[in-house]
Amino acid sequence: MSTDSSSISDSNQLVDSGTKREWRITPHDAPLVEQLIRTTGLPPVVAQLLVSRGVYSQEDAATFLDTKLTSLRDPQLLPGVPAATEKILAAAEAKTPIVIYGDYDADGMTGSAILVNCLRLIGAEVSYHVPNRLEEGYGLNEDSIRKLVARGKQMIISVDCGIASLQCAKLCRELGVTLIITDHHQIGDELPDADIIVHPRLPGTAYPFGELCGAGVAFKLAWSLCQAKCGQKKVTPPMKRFLMQSLSLAAIGTIADVVPLLDENRVLVNHGLRVMQTEPLPGLWELMKLTKLDQASELTTENISFGLAPRLNAAGRLGQAQLGIELLTIEAGDRAVALAQYIDQLNGTRDTLQRSVQLAAQKQAKSDFDPENDPALVLAGVGWHTGVIGVVAGRLAEKYAKPVIILSLDTAGKVDATGSGRVGGTGINLYEALRECEDRLVRYGGHPAAGGLTIRESDIEAFRGDFCEAVSKQWSEQELAPAIQIDAEAPLGQLNLQTMKQIETMAPFGAGNPRPVLMGRDIELNEPAKKMGKGENHLSVRLKQGERVIRGVAFGAADWCEPLNQHNGPIEIAYRPVINEFNGYRSVEVHLVDWRKQT
Repeated sequence: MSTDSSSISDSNQLVDSGTKREWRITPHDAPLVEQLIRTTGLPPVVAQLLVSRGVYSQEDAATFLDTKLTSLRDPQLLPGVPAATEKILAAAEAKTPIVIYGDYDADGMTGSAILVNCLRLIGAEVSYHVPNRLEEGYGLNEDSIRKLVARGKQMIISVDCGIASLQCAKLCRELGVTLIITDHHQIGDELPDADIIVHPRLPGTAYPFGELCGAGVAFKLAWSLCQAKCGQKKVTPPMKRFLMQSLSLAAIGTIADVVPLLDENRVLVNHGLRVMQTEPLPGLWELMKLTKLDQASELTTENISFGLAPRLNAAGRLGQAQLGIELLTIEAGDRAVALAQYIDQLNGTRDTLQRSVQLAAQKQAKSDFDPENDPALVLAGVGWHTGVIGVVAGRLAEKYAKPVIILSLDTAGKVDATGSGRVGGTGINLYEALRECEDRLVRYGGHPAAGGLTIRESDIEAFRGDFCEAVSKQWSEQELAPAIQIDAEAPLGQLNLQTMKQIETMAPFGAGNPRPVLMGRDIELNEPAKKMGKGENHLSVRLKQGERVIRGVAFGAADWCEPLNQHNGPIEIAYRPVINEFNGYRSVEVHLVDWRKQT
């Protein structure tokens, strides 16, 4: 693939990351930057970063940076919300037994909690069900639906799942139970025959922003229900308090599900992080105390990504997702404390299982395949815990810069293999790649960046070939290549708290609006790099450029330690600047994205 003049070859990269990545520096358009500074009064560093992301005008900058709550669209505009609101409110008033059927990840848990709290507030008879990931699998489950109906449930509201559950929707019709699907995942060729579908990309509709997550969709529905209950747009103080606290749950779901932090998602996250500090839900507050986030002067998306979301996801990955929903819907008290502590312990168990599967998968990748040249990796192991294979797929997709699918094989060989896939930052559309292989699969689902599948063990080899071919086709047709997009070159000497404060005006950072990646040259190690963290999976190093010395951290990159220490001479680094807060002291440090020998 040819590269433009702003690309920098990384043929000298020393890191054994499995795949060489281009370093692409966004061209610096000085006239556009100067014009944006002149028309907006923005600091130069912010103007440069905005221009590097395609924001050129005063109007576009205002739209990007403005995250007022009034920017959220009327919930009635979301496809399916008006009909769902009317039907749910009627059921609540009639005391119809309603069950919230949520997904088992952080997005599903937070979205379910929003609707459970909402329906309790409006006086509905509501309970919740979340499938056991290890026994029932993803999405609506026919056996579970039969059990719920047998227990008298007359209305099922799905959260973050259901759009691909064609047979389950048909079963609900047969059993006479009302099914309302709220989801955001990829819509297939056929819609389920549900009573109502709430989805931002519902065919035949034109909602302006189709990237809401499951919790975001649930929040919009809850907002509409509160307005309908009050009979006006302005809600009562208790409902306003509920909606404000629900913003924190919507923020967690949005960050955890890695949907683009643009448009309405920026508003949900920005205000949700603020509410999380000022008026958190009781159970959430107990979890925040365990992760020391109660001491943070300001919450960031990274706090959620590395602190709260993994703990909620751990509950789901280990078959305890119902405890996550209970934690987010419970009143203050001993039970909230105990739940938070147990979920925190589950995260430790998840971490141990994850490291074990990741080591085995990496070994298989290196011994049985060619991780540097294969277009994708499909790895399979007997007994690999299905609760962690998605995380491992994500880690390896980032490590090797290519799509990775991890399959867990049944120890007895009697049950179909369960798989999870991630694409990292490659730009490959995983859902479309899986669609091209659907003849090999029992079932599959997901969205462009992540997906799940079930496959017969006898079909894995054929699927591996088909999947690699589908991914290879996308590589060539779209001229994709593993790359690191660098916003600008910036000396370490420029990194101070004032500069960081200016950069943070572009927050919240995440998918669609990543934390800026900068580049530094003529970097030396001020002292040898060392491994750190539980299991020594991470890297810590002190970097020097001129007179400036700064701490650098590389998460999950302990294998950089030896090559860095053995290298003599200057290096170049790609990094994200962050503020580290410890014991009330704030300092700037860098998170390494990549490094290479300087030529």
